[in-house]
Order: sequence, then C-alpha cells, then structure tokens
Amino acid sequence: MKREIIITSDGSSTIQLPEWNEQYHSIHGAIQEAQHVFIKSGLKLFSNREINILEIGFGTGLNCFITFLEAVNLDLKTNYIGIEAYPVEQNEIEKLNYVEELKAENFSKEFNLMHTNDWGVNSVISNHFNLEKRKQFFNEIEISNEIDLIYFDAFGARVQPELWTEAIFEKMFKALKNEGKLVTYSAKGSVRRAMQAVGFEVERLPGPPGKREMLRATKK
Repeated sequence: MKREIIITSDGSSTIQLPEWNEQYHSIHGAIQEAQHVFIKSGLKLFSNREINILEIGFGTGLNCFITFLEAVNLDLKTNYIGIEAYPVEQNEIEKLNYVEELKAENFSKEFNLMHTNDWGVNSVISNHFNLEKRKQFFNEIEISNEIDLIYFDAFGARVQPELWTEAIFEKMFKALKNEGKLVTYSAKGSVRRAMQAVGFEVERLPGPPGKREMLRATKK
C-alpha cells in the first residue's frame, strides 16, 4: 500500500496511507497527540518506579522515542515492547522530523538505534531504556500479567475494525498486571463496550487537539 510523508498541524511529520485516508498519527499534531494520549494520560501515572510498556502499533517509533525522552527526564527505568506487523522502511524513517521537532538532537543516536536494531531482540538503548520490537500480528500476542501500561495505537476502527474487538482487548487485559492501564486515542462507543466486556474499568478523558475525548482503561 502506498505511503506518503506529510506534515501535521504542529509541524511534526507522520505517514499517510492515501488509499485508506488514514495516518499513523493525528493530522492535528503527531507530537501533540503522542504527548497527550500516551505520556500525560499514561506514563505520568507511573513516574516513580520501573515500568513495563507494551505498544500496539510501533509504527514510526514516535511514541517510543517520546517515552524514552521522558524516561531520561524522570530517571525512570523503562522496558518497552513494540508490536508491529508491517515495519516502516528505514528510508521512510529518515524522512521523519521527530528528533528536530522535539529538540532532541543529543539523542539522535538513540532514535536511530530504535529503528536499526534487530527485531525480536531485547536491545539496550540506554541505562534507562530497553526495547524489544516484535514483528507479529496483534492476535498473536501471548503475554500474561507482565505489563504496567499499554499504548493502544492501532489504525482506527474505521479501516481495521478487527483490531478493536473483544478478542484483542481480552489479550490486552491478560497482558496487564492488576491496576495496569491501557490508553488510546479512540473514544468510540464500540471500543469502550469491547473493553468493558472483557473486564476493564473504562473512563473517558479529554482528547488531544482535534479530538473531544479519548479512553483510558484499568485492569481491576
């Protein structure tokens, strides 16, 4: 499927799939969305201890890189698993402007490592940050009671409804520790009901720019 690099409203880039009219990140601001949904509404709840994060949709690596920068800032040990069935090509990664837009030139080496290190290997990115990228489909995930926080950043239910089902959220519920959290940009009623059906306690939160609401789910 054809992919294009575009610039979003906050100046940061993302990848667009013209055939689907779908983007890897919000056209209203890729960096703003990542910081609001995954850092402010997720990671900041765990800023006082070592954390295990699972990202559903590794994609461009933006969420991973922003989490890495926050881990450095908070002196937070982070173990990060990124799931991606269709990895982004290196030539596309090189056209993304996240390092510059985040004023993180001192960490350009770490951003490059996130993308060039092998899949299926636990890589030490820094003293604060371990990364394992797994090339697999979401329905193949088999993790049990290991994860503190899930970034659920799959393509939207409009184009890939099969990624937002009870079956997938049951795997997310199983992967989390008790009191673990899942955050996502989506606020669809069908998504909320699927989460609740597998046992999540779900709350609506103010959304990032361009979206009224988002969802956060807790395993009780």
